Amino acid sequence: MKGLILAGGSGTRLRPITHTGAKQLVPIANKPIIFYGIEAMASAGITEIGVVVGDNKDEFITAMGDGSQFGIEITYIPQDAPRGLAHCVLIATDFLGSDDFVMYLGDNMLQQDLAGFVDKFERERSAPPELHVEPKPAPAAQILLAVVEDPRQFGVAEIGPSGEVIRLIEKPADPPSDLALVGVYLFDEKIHEAVRSISPSERGELEITDAIQWLADQGHRVVHEVLNGWWIDTGKKDPLIECNRLVLETLTPRNDGKIDAQSKIDGRVVIEQGAELINSSVRGPAIIGRNTKLIDTYVGPFTSIASDCTVIDAEIEHSVVLERCHIEGVHRLQDSLIGRDAEVVRSSLRPKASRLMLGDHSRIELE
Repeated sequence: MKGLILAGGSGTRLRPITHTGAKQLVPIANKPIIFYGIEAMASAGITEIGVVVGDNKDEFITAMGDGSQFGIEITYIPQDAPRGLAHCVLIATDFLGSDDFVMYLGDNMLQQDLAGFVDKFERERSAPPELHVEPKPAPAAQILLAVVEDPRQFGVAEIGPSGEVIRLIEKPADPPSDLALVGVYLFDEKIHEAVRSISPSERGELEITDAIQWLADQGHRVVHEVLNGWWIDTGKKDPLIECNRLVLETLTPRNDGKIDAQSKIDGRVVIEQGAELINSSVRGPAIIGRNTKLIDTYVGPFTSIASDCTVIDAEIEHSVVLERCHIEGVHRLQDSLIGRDAEVVRSSLRPKASRLMLGDHSRIELE
């Protein structure tokens, strides 16, 4: 089995962060989001992974290389523009060949691992037909679903009496179930005919839901599994910060940095190599990145501060701070996402005022 991770798109919902970087490389607990998907595939025994990328291909190559750091092999598959999830399958045909594969959205985060999901599909496909219930042919696709409060906001699956997927509906006014598509799919080679047989939707994209529906309409089995645990689409600030909170709660405490006698750490805290605390306190769960310096600062729970940052005379909690930021004299930051090389300072100029320089699509809330 191979893997296909979708990492194209422009990340408009995370602007201005994504003006200068890919959304899939924004860190959760100081690790790029896409790394979690790669590691999940590697843990499921998948060693050949294709990554569909857009204009930011070089950024992904710099971060992930050939995949050897994960014990896998990465093939980069360029997409000229976002043309839909089924289009990603179409352009990955040469890489995928006739192999079964798992397709994973690169900005999704799941609590559940992939191993059980993949094993179930492989067991059904490898078992002889006489061992299947009724008996039935092996499934052509398996989708992961999650119970959601308002299915009208999602692609929704209708499940037939036998437990198989019979219909997929995008954002239905009258949902047939509360089961939403999560963004993890398993396919056999029949999906290649499906993506060649469908037409672009009203928004001009080849939809994977249409391709899966084509499989069902042609009499191929589409099975499902209901997600165990949480699922978050990290494409917006607040879900990303919430995901950071959930991952931080799983940290194993570690201190590889320097902490002076006046500093204190409390709870589940990771201090990475080269980080330094001077007269500062960190209350976990939290992570302080490599070579980051905290001076006269309080870092509260559910905060990730990346590498090479300087935080002086500040208070920050429930936030994600990316690399090489400088924060000084700010009381207090919370529920914030601060991009790379940003500077957040308290001005000493009089008359006192808020002085801002913001990029396109920015949002700021003042006390």
